[in-house]
Amino acid sequence: MDRRLLVLAIGMFALGTDSYVVAGVLPEISRAFDVSIGAAGQMTTVYSVTFALLSPTIAAIAAAIPRKRLLLSGAAIFVLANLATAVAPSFGIALLARAFAGLGAAMFSPTATGSAAMLVPAERRGFALSVVVAGLTLSTALGSPTGAVIGGLGDWRWTMAFVAALGTVAGLGVWVFLTDVPLPPAVSLSQRLAPLADVRVGLTLATTFLGLTGIFTVYTYFAVAFDRAIGGNAVVLGALLVLWGAAGTFANLASGRLIDRIGSRKVILTMLIVLAIDSALMPWTGRELWTAVPAIVIWGAAGWGLLVPQQHRLVGLAPSIAPVLLGLNTAGSFFGISAAGVVGAAGIQVLGAHNLGIIGAGLAVIALIVAELATSRIAAANVSRSIRLSASI
Repeated sequence: MDRRLLVLAIGMFALGTDSYVVAGVLPEISRAFDVSIGAAGQMTTVYSVTFALLSPTIAAIAAAIPRKRLLLSGAAIFVLANLATAVAPSFGIALLARAFAGLGAAMFSPTATGSAAMLVPAERRGFALSVVVAGLTLSTALGSPTGAVIGGLGDWRWTMAFVAALGTVAGLGVWVFLTDVPLPPAVSLSQRLAPLADVRVGLTLATTFLGLTGIFTVYTYFAVAFDRAIGGNAVVLGALLVLWGAAGTFANLASGRLIDRIGSRKVILTMLIVLAIDSALMPWTGRELWTAVPAIVIWGAAGWGLLVPQQHRLVGLAPSIAPVLLGLNTAGSFFGISAAGVVGAAGIQVLGAHNLGIIGAGLAVIALIVAELATSRIAAANVSRSIRLSASI
């Protein structure tokens, strides 16, 4: 295993932990600042929206900045912002600190995934991306629960200090091990912006958005969607969440190997088909613990297994602006997660919490259709390119 990839994965682990850990300490934050639970939840929203909006922007603006410097700067801002959150004297300052944490994450994430693709030969690109993204999925299985336990045993401020410590480890790893990260090839501004109007790119990003919306429509309301199986037992709830994240981590690593062997299209199709079927059955599989466990494992694996082939597809479309496209993909992911909260809330009112899987399945099917449209556009462009090359010869 390339140590440089592990260092980048640790950074993604820290970013992912920061994305989800606040949910586990919302009551404590609410009491500390004397605000409602809903208001306290905006600490997650501010981080996620800042992360989503700035990821593609910074990737484009900072294209000429050395990768190591950009990674270190992002990690430093991330660490300082989380420490500022931990000592914030008021809710307003805490929200501002969360925005800066999102800025640091936006500097680090697309740079990390883009660097992973540049550090290895093209035939190992899928595996490299899967290792880095595995850090993100592992955060749902280990980072977030650990942070929640720290907050429960002590104070929510120690949870934020824990996230800052993770960021520090990642920054030190970058400083020591990433001695030479190649920059993407120099391209003009018009060349850099051209792929953003490419229908293939738009359809691929739409697939990410729809897929993540479908996955998190259920996950956002996990405790009520599976309450029959959980039976009010907090230990069972925690164990199921760990299973979900662990399955996603394994699927990420496996999908990277598969992509290098069979290509991204087959992996995307498989993940979305499995996700649609598994989600559609949740109203029934969620009734008992013995059926909920395999359903949750399959759901986590298929859902998180979608990210790496999507990133691989984007990098293949325009390697010269890979960080920009990966930043847009990150934005699509977080906008999908944000939209899922709204979709899920509406779904509970219309269908009930136990039937949210049906909505998730519908979104997975739409994502599948969009992904196939992207495939047809990519194939047509490849044929056209081949014809032009033959004519020039």
